[in-house]
Amino acid sequence: MDGSLFMIAITAALINNVVLSQFLGICSFLGVSKQIKNSASLGGAVIFVMAISSAVANLLYDYLLAPLGLEYLETIVFILVIAALVQMVEMFLKKTSPGIYQALGIYLPLITTNCAVLGVALTNVQNEYNLAQSVTAGVATAIGYTIAIVLLAGIRERINEEDLPAPFRGAPIVLLSAALMAIAFMGFGGLSF
Repeated sequence: MDGSLFMIAITAALINNVVLSQFLGICSFLGVSKQIKNSASLGGAVIFVMAISSAVANLLYDYLLAPLGLEYLETIVFILVIAALVQMVEMFLKKTSPGIYQALGIYLPLITTNCAVLGVALTNVQNEYNLAQSVTAGVATAIGYTIAIVLLAGIRERINEEDLPAPFRGAPIVLLSAALMAIAFMGFGGLSF
């Protein structure tokens, strides 16, 4: 079991990185990645939401939807679970860390509609993961998202200090950097354990 959990974690975080190989969650990935601090904060929120939503979605599917023959409601139910968790994170950050709450702005509530979070819940059901595997996949996917967004933020902070040709300034260099990161992460696909 440990080996399979390890493989699920490595695959979710690096090989099938939700942002760099599946291109899910691009909006917040590009929008928040201007500063490392904000990127790490959003990554922490995504880790929390994905971990809890993976567990709750698995339990709801296995013990409510599937036994009652209501599998067709999985997407709606998972979205409701994710929305409730994001509201909790938003209230927590607003109360405990107003600076981070302000810096994340619209991207914090957008976690609700972040297709990466919903994608993990649906993929866990599709792969018929048990609770431990679902949580492992959720946490690892969120860690992969956090790695990617923090790396891009570091690159962007460094790029802002450089004198770039006019056609590369702004969005073009950010998209080019993200594309090069995606190519680099493709190298993890050749790992064998």
